[in-house]
Amino acid sequence: MASELKNLSTFEGTEIPNASNMKFGIVWAEWNHGITERLMQGAYNTLLHYGAKAENIVTKTVPGAFELTLGAQYMAELNQVDAVICIGCVIQGDTKHFDFICDSVAHGITQLNIKFSIPFIFGVLTVNTQEQAEDRTGGKHGNKGDEAAVTAIKMLGLKESFNTNKSKIGF
Repeated sequence: MASELKNLSTFEGTEIPNASNMKFGIVWAEWNHGITERLMQGAYNTLLHYGAKAENIVTKTVPGAFELTLGAQYMAELNQVDAVICIGCVIQGDTKHFDFICDSVAHGITQLNIKFSIPFIFGVLTVNTQEQAEDRTGGKHGNKGDEAAVTAIKMLGLKESFNTNKSKIGF
């Protein structure tokens, strides 16, 4: 659903598990720092809001969105995290650079989900203008960082539900 139709920071009608026993990594891009820092803060504060302990949240920066994939891989390999939230912002310019970066990051994060079998969350804004980015970092459309954090929590809850159901039926 387009963020124009939904506030990224509103989660009514959805059950969000308690995150107190979950460990998270947040890898965020320094490029477009004013935007990405607000996204990271939104994710961090949302994790705390749903019970995550500050000592169970590891944050690291990478130079830009393209480096998110490798930074997230390092996070999964070197920190015992249950989920990694990838935060970045790519704003359309005059060249095809935007297309290449967005496609590479989306593909890379998808591959990490499969390789590690833990959630790697795509918290990357891919917008046409600075104004659109501002609208999605606490502006009129909420904060994409909030949404990324809730997605991480819910995916870990989903994984746990499979483990719980497995033990109930004797697998």
